[in-house]
Amino acid sequence: MYIETDRSRYYGSASRLTLAAHFFGILSIVLLLVWLLHYREGLDYYSSNAFRVFNIHPFLMVFGLIFFSGEAMMAYKTVAAGRDVQKFMHMSLHLIAFVLGVVGICAAFKFHNMQQLEDMNSLHSWIGIITISLFALQWGFGFFTFMIRGASMGTRIRIAPWHVTGGRAILFMAVCSALTGLMQKATFLQLKHEREARLVNFTAVSILLFGIFVDLSVSLAHYM
Repeated sequence: MYIETDRSRYYGSASRLTLAAHFFGILSIVLLLVWLLHYREGLDYYSSNAFRVFNIHPFLMVFGLIFFSGEAMMAYKTVAAGRDVQKFMHMSLHLIAFVLGVVGICAAFKFHNMQQLEDMNSLHSWIGIITISLFALQWGFGFFTFMIRGASMGTRIRIAPWHVTGGRAILFMAVCSALTGLMQKATFLQLKHEREARLVNFTAVSILLFGIFVDLSVSLAHYM
């Protein structure tokens, strides 16, 4: 009876944290779109305007890599379905996140080519490339180990905690990359418009809170 009550308490807390994560995730996307569409040049990967091409990068890194990754992590614990369905949702959302993240990185490289700028010369770019590389390794390892069960049950049990911990670390690396990217862009633009500067700051805080609430939700869901 005590155990069931304790699980119910954790379930309620995890559910509320999941709602908070959804809220800050959606808020960060809305704020980012307002910034890119209202204050900047808009978004168009195939545009001759290099800045419109570049704007695809922050949008897809937040909407694609960060938001879908967080949703994938929460889906594995919060979707009311069988374990196989949860695994499928978890892997599928992560795959979408990876594909969108790759397109977002391609947009940054395309912008650099259009502007004849040097690639990979900032802390932001280093963190970003390391993050997407680890993300690919994590997804491939998880797919072959857990999805198609390429390892024995005992091996999967031993590896699972490392897989979960690695996923949480990669999410925070993606969040760190996004925050350094926003700071770098704001510095480069020398933002003097008070509203725009505050909008960028609120967007960054929303992204950070999304990552925090995803991690808290996943942590508490472990006890359900």
